[in-house]
Amino acid sequence: MKIKLKHIIFIIMLASFGSIGYGLTLEEEHPNANKYIGGGTVGLFLVAMPLFLWKESQGKNMKDYMLTKENIEKMQKKERDLTDNQ
Repeated sequence: MKIKLKHIIFIIMLASFGSIGYGLTLEEEHPNANKYIGGGTVGLFLVAMPLFLWKESQGKNMKDYMLTKENIEKMQKKERDLTDNQ
């Protein structure tokens, strides 16, 4: 059985949310409550999110998403075509 990266990201996300939820349910005086909340936050934003962004950006050309003169002209042409058809 091959585990895909999307499943690993999902497991990390669930563990992070679980850690945050567990930390919030502990009493305020509990010494590890803030550690659970912080660990879950780190897991979400410093582990799961970069992995997700890396996975989704593979195979995409970054020049297509840059605001160059050519891309701006393409967007303006599409807007003109949409308004002409209406």
